[in-house]
Order: sequence, then C-alpha cells, then structure tokens
Amino acid sequence: MFFKQFYLSCLAHASYMIADGGEAVVIDPQRDVDQYLEEAARQGMTIKYVIETHLHADFVSGHRELASRTGAQIVIGAEANAEFPHVAAHDGDVIRVGNVRLRAIATPGHTPESMSWIVDDAKVLTGDTLFIGDVGRPDLAGGRGFTPQQMAAMMYDSLHSKLLTLGDDVEVWPAHGAGSACGRNISKETTSTIGVQRRTNYALKPMPREEFVRLMTTEIPPPPQYFARDAEINRRGARPLAEIAVHKLTRIDGHALVLDVRDEKSFGARHISRAVNIGLGGQFASWCGTLLPQDAALVVATDSESHAAEAVMRLARVGIESAVGYVTDDASAPTESLAQISVAELRDRRLPVLDVRGAGEYASGHIPDAVNIPLPELPQRIADVATGPLAVVCGGGYRSSIACSLLMREGRHDLWNVTGGTGAWARAGFETI
Repeated sequence: MFFKQFYLSCLAHASYMIADGGEAVVIDPQRDVDQYLEEAARQGMTIKYVIETHLHADFVSGHRELASRTGAQIVIGAEANAEFPHVAAHDGDVIRVGNVRLRAIATPGHTPESMSWIVDDAKVLTGDTLFIGDVGRPDLAGGRGFTPQQMAAMMYDSLHSKLLTLGDDVEVWPAHGAGSACGRNISKETTSTIGVQRRTNYALKPMPREEFVRLMTTEIPPPPQYFARDAEINRRGARPLAEIAVHKLTRIDGHALVLDVRDEKSFGARHISRAVNIGLGGQFASWCGTLLPQDAALVVATDSESHAAEAVMRLARVGIESAVGYVTDDASAPTESLAQISVAELRDRRLPVLDVRGAGEYASGHIPDAVNIPLPELPQRIADVATGPLAVVCGGGYRSSIACSLLMREGRHDLWNVTGGTGAWARAGFETI
C-alpha cells in the first residue's frame, strides 16, 4: 500500500493519497490539485476516488477540480446534501483501491455529515472529528438545524461508540494540525495512535456526556467570517481554477482595497497609502479570510508577478476570488511608511502598547501595561484603541504589522510596529507579567 500525507502549513491542512494496484484515492484535497496529479503520475497510478470527510469550512476543497481532471468519483457523507455529482456515503460503506479496503464510519459532531475512514483496520482518517490533542469544534452546523450543544452530544457518541472502540495501535491521521481554527488545542504533531490519544487528549478523558458538552461549548471563539461561505462553496463545488486569473494594472481603482503581501519590513519602508499588509510569509490565506471584507475588489501589491500569482492562488484556497489585478513597486499611487521600533527602544521610550496576540498568548506573559485586543477582533474594536502615540506588538512582528495597517486605514499615523515582538522582548530579558 502507498500512503502519503500532504501537509499545507499555511492552512494547517493535511490531505492524503492512498493507493494500491495502480488505483488511488485522495482524501480532503486542497483546492490546487497539481501535486496529487504529479504524485499519481510518478507512481503510475490512476486516481479512482476523491473522498471528503465532511464539508470543510476553513478552506475550499479541490474535490471537484480533481474529479474533473481525472474522472474520479467524489465520495462524501449523505448528510452533506452535496449539489455536485457524488457517491453518498453511509455508515459501514466500503470502497477499494487495489487490495486496500477503506470503510466509512459515521462520526458526526463537528458537522452532521462527518465521516471517518478506516484503512485496512490499521489507520483511521478522522477528518475534523478527532485531532491530535483535541477534537473538532461543534458550532459549524449553522443553518442546518442543530445547536452547538446537540452537535457536541453527537461528537461524544462518535468518539466513545466509534473511534475509541478501535485498537490502541490504530494510527490516527486527521485533516488539521496546530494553528487551525477548527479546534482549540491541536498539537503540532500530525499523526498519533488511538492509544496515545486515549491517554493524552483532554477531550477523551473519561467524563459524562453532559460534562463533555459543557466543555466543548464553553468559551468557543467565534468562527472566522469566511467559514460559512467556504462550507457552502464546498457543498456546491468550487468553480475551475482556470477561470481565476490576475493581470498587471497600470492604475488602481479608487474603490479597490489594496492588499500588500510583502513582509512587514518592506511594507514599513514604503507602501501604497491605506493598503492592508498581510504578508505571504505567514498564515496569509487564513488572515485574509478573517480580516478582509467579503467580496471586496482587491488589488494585490507585491514586488513580482510570481508573488502576485501565489497570492491569488492562496486567496482562492479560502474562497476569495475578487482580486482584480496586481501592481508592483513602480505603481504610481500615493505612498506612506510605517515606523518600526526595536524592543530596546520601546522599553526606553515607554510608549503605550497594544498587544494583538490571542488572549491565551497574552495571559501567558506580556509587556507590562500592554492592552490586549486580539487581531481577529480589531476591525470591530477600532474605537477601543487608545488615541495618541502607540506601539503595536504581537509574537514576532507579522500580526502587529497587519494591525498597524488596519489602524492606518482608519486614519491613525502615530504608530510603531515592534520588530521581533514579544519574542524579542523576552529574549532581551525584559520584564513580562
């Protein structure tokens, strides 16, 4: 049996290829599917099936793209009510590639249609039901008649009556790793076993169903705004990537939002006025989906055509297809800069500090007197940001540059981006509380 995990770090997304006897199945593919086609060609395999464990909310899947380019059948849980041609999977259904047997087990809880797939009784592909160190959030069934409490109760049953009945040595292969908003405490590890998870996963510790439901539905951070849109795109099937193109612009329409995808240092030195800075070097697509207005006309500002093409593809991975073109550094548009400040200068100048890390990061140690507004909340909380000179900090300088750009769009210019962030502050030995 051929088995391979494909891991997309910027979306913390894992997809899989399993093959035998010249036949292959791809599970939970990302939207751009060339890597699966190339792997199949290298291995001399034909992709026969594309399996979706559920309707993903945090990215647009490549199931329809891959099926149209290979003739493969798409398999998804019957409860998805998918609108594209597919095979509706039910609990206990089996598909085969060569001599490899994949058996479906219904594991609702993250979504109503969630299916896990057991591979030759040795591995289980758990989608977003069971992660390494966590389980899937239960609040993404919006519009389908279930409350988070009802979904959490389904999750409890799926875990205890299905997944935890598997042998301790069965390998667990989930659809996400650390950094995904589909869970709260996902490990950096991308695989484990049922036995290890039984012993170490906080959500699998023995507890009554009522306690589990309470645990899963208390203090859930709100899902990013693009999740509902992406789930619906996946239910319908995304349009072909060939229809998404971008070209160089000679001027910028005044109604377009400029998205500067360069790093924070380049953005700070000089950028188009009122541009939003979300650099390609970080979790670019997730932050774009979280922070940018839905369907706003976007102009990508970058230093090369290749980076523009990369940005457009990564935007498409989260369902943003509204880029109208790109400009490079020679664009004839008004420019401005963002001052950068080192942690040593920050300590000496004693500027007020806005910390845009997550609440948990902030609680684990922060610069004295820093005020915390997590970056996902900032667009709705601009009025809560103190007026006057302000230094903005995150873990390393990436998120704080995004925050500064959002504030500058609102007319703030007395800002400093803290280079190196709280990481540099701690390494310098300065006080945290």
